[in-house]
Amino acid sequence: MKRVALVLAVLTVAGDPAALAQTAASTPPAEVQPASPGQGTFKSSIELVALSVTVMDQGQKYVSGLLENDFAVFEDGVKQDVSFFAAGEIPIDLILLLDTSASMIDKMPIAQEAALGVLRKLRDGDRAAIVGFNEGVKIVQGLTGDRAALEAALTGLHPAGATALHNAIYVALREFGRAAKQSGEVRRQAIAVFSDGEDTASLIPFEDVLEQSRRAGVSIYTISLQSAAAVARRGAARRYFTQSDYAMKTIAQETGAQAFFPQRIQDLSGVFGQIAAELGAQYSLAYAPKNARRDGRFRRVVVQIVSRPDVRSRTRTGYFAEILRAPLSALGVR
Repeated sequence: MKRVALVLAVLTVAGDPAALAQTAASTPPAEVQPASPGQGTFKSSIELVALSVTVMDQGQKYVSGLLENDFAVFEDGVKQDVSFFAAGEIPIDLILLLDTSASMIDKMPIAQEAALGVLRKLRDGDRAAIVGFNEGVKIVQGLTGDRAALEAALTGLHPAGATALHNAIYVALREFGRAAKQSGEVRRQAIAVFSDGEDTASLIPFEDVLEQSRRAGVSIYTISLQSAAAVARRGAARRYFTQSDYAMKTIAQETGAQAFFPQRIQDLSGVFGQIAAELGAQYSLAYAPKNARRDGRFRRVVVQIVSRPDVRSRTRTGYFAEILRAPLSALGVR
């Protein structure tokens, strides 16, 4: 199948934000400009890579209070100079991507209530979107901060049909791309995708979805409700994974997010709550790559917490060094 091309023209600071590139013939270095009290502003006319970094201690609790000097960023083994740093202040864009196939008929009320819990935890300035999918994909509500509109869209979902999971993730990424073109504002971008079964209707193969996810830089949190059969096959020493489970785990890891495999629909509220907590606890970093070649290759990125060897960090695995011809406007921190 012909691969789908997706270009996101914004610096995304999300569970693992995208490489934001700007044409750079002769460009001055990045500069931090004065801002009004409580407002930090970062402007740059060079190519940047943005990262959202989750830091957790050995007890699996989010670590707060770290400063810029606590972080070290490496690209293909070469240490980079951080141009921008923020701890949790970046506004969030979250797409809730929900399975509305026929198998969800008895589960939908609980799934809707769990998703409502996430919407109610969004801060002023945050936005969300509601996308439902069965054999088709429907953007029920585009990105907005209108909580009433979001709740109405969510409660209006009705199950029917088959499951086109891969198609749905692609459409959600495209929705972020459209929003990026309409706004120069930098926001954390994340997708929380929930499904209770295997993909049975997608036209887009998983390999294409994975590639576009790595290019987009959007954090994709995957939630795969386990069937009774899958739970029964789980061994005492080794967990059973279906092909779909493996795919969802891979896409989450590559984008710096997490994969969840709840065994009961009642566990969904806790999972959504954990995603909301993680998005609010992340650190945002941006750097100008020392390797200026835009050769289209994938660059590996590693973030270390140099002051705290007892904690671990998680971010996206890297980015593609491509030129995205779009202006970078101010990166504002509320």
